[in-house]
This record gives sequence, C-alpha cells and structure tokens, in this order.
Amino acid sequence: MQTYRSRALVFSAAVAVSLASFSGAAFAQKKYDTGASDTEIKIGNIIPYSGPASAYGTIGKTEEAYFRMVNDNGGINGRKVNFISYDDAYSPPKAVEQVRKLVESDEVLVVFNPLGTPSNTAIQKYLNAKKVPQLFVATGATKWNDPKNFPWTIGWQPSYQSEAQIYVKYLMKEKPNAKVAILYQNDDFGKDYLKGTKDAFGAKAASMIVAEETYEISAPTIDSNIVKLKSLNPDVVLLYVTPKFGAQSVKRIAELGWKPLVIITNVSASVGSVMKPAGFENAQGVLSANYVKDGTDQQWVNDPKFKNWHAFVEKYMPGTNKNDSNMVYGYGAAQTLHKVLEMCGDDLTRANVMKQAASLKDFEPDTLLPGIKINTSATDFAPISQLQMMRFKGERWELFGDIISGDVKTD
Repeated sequence: MQTYRSRALVFSAAVAVSLASFSGAAFAQKKYDTGASDTEIKIGNIIPYSGPASAYGTIGKTEEAYFRMVNDNGGINGRKVNFISYDDAYSPPKAVEQVRKLVESDEVLVVFNPLGTPSNTAIQKYLNAKKVPQLFVATGATKWNDPKNFPWTIGWQPSYQSEAQIYVKYLMKEKPNAKVAILYQNDDFGKDYLKGTKDAFGAKAASMIVAEETYEISAPTIDSNIVKLKSLNPDVVLLYVTPKFGAQSVKRIAELGWKPLVIITNVSASVGSVMKPAGFENAQGVLSANYVKDGTDQQWVNDPKFKNWHAFVEKYMPGTNKNDSNMVYGYGAAQTLHKVLEMCGDDLTRANVMKQAASLKDFEPDTLLPGIKINTSATDFAPISQLQMMRFKGERWELFGDIISGDVKTD
C-alpha cells in the first residue's frame, strides 16, 4: 500500500510539473513590451508632411492607409495596428521632439520608417539607448547597417553608396572618359552618394570628376549651382538631390539649352513629384535606377502582386496620383513591417521585433522588381542591395539592363 501511495504521489508530482511547464509555456507564448497588448500594436512614425522635403509626406499617408486596410482585414495575429505619425518638417530638432513624444507619451512599440538621413541621425542614439527599434528607416545612408554599434537601427531601401556604385559601373562601361560634375546636398545624404561615387571610380576619380558643387536643404533654389556647373562643360551631371531640387535641376538644365547626360537619385525619380513638375519635355533621357515597380507602367498591369497595390490605392487612397512613386515605397515598407510583426507571433517584445527584422529570407513585397528580394541577418541590416537602371522616355521610366548589386561592406 505504501509503495502504491508513493508511486501515486510521484505520478501526481510529475503531472503537476508537466502541467506547470505546459502552463508556463502557454503564458510564455504571449510576451509584450510597451506598445503591444492582446488587442493592439502601437507603431510610431515621423515624416516631413511640411517643409523642404514635404513631397515625401505621401509615404506616411500611404502607410497609414495600408494599416487601415490591415485592420479592416482583422489586424495582425488578431491585433489592430494603431499607426501614429507626426510631422518633423525634415528638421532634426523637430524629429527629436516628435520621437520623444512617440516613445514617452504615446508609448509606441517601435518607431517605423522615420524619413531622412539628418532626422534619423538625430534620433539614433536616443532610440538605441532606450532599446526602441528604429525600424526600416526611410533613408539609404550606409550607416544604418551597423548592427554591432547600433543594434536597434535597421535600414530598408538600397544604400546611397550602393546606388552611386551602380551609376559609376554604368558610366565606366558606357562613358569611361567622361567629365563628371556632381551636385549634392550638403549633409549626410549627399555625402554618402559622393563617397560611393569616389569609391567606385577609385583611382579614376581625380581625372573624371571635374566639379563637386553643394547646396543647403534650406536654399530656395539651386539655379546658380546649375549655371556654375554648366560653365565647366561636363559630359555627365550626377544629381544627388532630394525631390524639390531634383525638379528644379532637371528643369534648369533644359532651360539653359544644356544637354549633358543627367543621372538623378532614386529618391528623386518620382514621376508625379519630380519629373512632371520639371516638365516631361525637359526630363527626356534622364537616367536613374530603381528597385520597385512603377505604378503607371503597363508592363505590370497583369502582375498578380502589383494588382494588390492597385486595388489598395483604389480603395484606400482614392483620387490620388499613381504617378507618385512614394505610394509604392510606402506600401512596400509597410508590407515588410507587416511581415515582421506576423513573424513575431505572440512575442511582441522589442527584442523579438528586431530579431525577426534581422531574419528575413527572400521576402518579396508586392512592389519590388522581379528578382529583387529582401534578406537580412544578425550581421546584415541592409535589406535591399540591388537596383536596375532606367531611362525617362515620354511620360515614364523604362527599365533597361540587368539587375545590379551594389553591396557596400561595412566595418
């Protein structure tokens, strides 16, 4: 009898331990940090809805609309997304103020897709000290790929240095003896393109680059810069500029009757916010590079993935101009965050969000060009590193050539 009783006690204890373990596992399945709960995920965002870079405001509006669509379809793993977006006017001090509000007052889980190199530079140390994900930043500065020193900051789009390398690869093949003039924004954004260009030219930089002209983001116009560059008579002009100045540059070059080969940054390649204001007649033959589909390009009409984007715009952003590539960008970035939050399951801690963001394998948002995929790892925080050259013709961009990789090695 004693033996039976002992065995029963042992069995009961084993069951109790097993149940406790099971119960613990069940409880462990749901983990939350500030900004997440059984019903809600708070996402913070800053973007310039006003100021010199206000053309990018469409990105924030698109992301807000995307998460409205997600919520209408039941949310993410049963949780609704509360997307809180503030205007930072492309001003670093304002960016710091707004991000502190998002983290300390709104108590968001992550700060997603904050835009601009100066603004992200201003908030990076604060967010890393607070261990709040600075997730999929909307800037191609190479420094966002630095998981060792900034483990809470991760990029999204191709780096500016990668993009510049691709332009140089094209020039070295097509115009190896060209005289090249560069107009760049006098901040980290412009300097990153300049570095990528010089690194790619290597020893030939000294002989090929005949001018490096800068402008300030606060400048009302770059007319005088363009006139100065024309006086040097270069064969190629590299416009490392943001949208407002992209439109001004393309228009002014044409007004001067000047016909160099013009290459403009991907971030200023929007048909709606750059090429149309510059005048389609003035933009003919301008080159750039891309990694996303064009909302007005007929070749994507029957593309199953891109049909999702068109349906989204028609339902959630009716009346907007599909020429604006910022809507394609915003959708792709939001879809990437959507994927990461899905991967988090019921572990919505900030650490797990970063872990999943660094675990993307061949992810293809609806908006990326075929063959371009998102890959990240614990040592690679640069999700996209491929682009394809394109030329402006008529009222749209035409892709040409192969997809080119511009991987930049970080220290």
